[in-house]
Amino acid sequence: MPVEHRRIIVETPGRGTVRIDERIARELQASGLSTGLCHVFLQHTSASLVLTENADPDVRTDLETIYARAAPDGDPAYRHDAEGPDDMAAHARAALGTAAICIPFADRRLMLGTWQGLFVWEHRHRGHRRHLVLTLIGEP
Repeated sequence: MPVEHRRIIVETPGRGTVRIDERIARELQASGLSTGLCHVFLQHTSASLVLTENADPDVRTDLETIYARAAPDGDPAYRHDAEGPDDMAAHARAALGTAAICIPFADRRLMLGTWQGLFVWEHRHRGHRRHLVLTLIGEP
């Protein structure tokens, strides 16, 4: 079964989400594979991937509120703060999320549900360049 590795870079503007499923879909189209699995891996420890509602941005705003309660910036109990008050909070938020997700595809299209979108969720206040590895496994 053919396997392809592809890399994409996502520039984040700072804390919040950047939709990436459309970019991944373009990579899938370029691969020539028709049916299989797309594994997405984020190579960072202060951002995560989230598969969530793609139509109403309030969902992502509410998720940010939930994460802010679970891992607040500048908590005096944190020891790791080398890069500022959002440093350890960003690592905790990434640990609560995921760095990898696998999505099936058929007819050269990701098989996401109607209201699903895949996002890089930046947990730092300033923007970063985030690197993702796509592993496409499938049949032509």
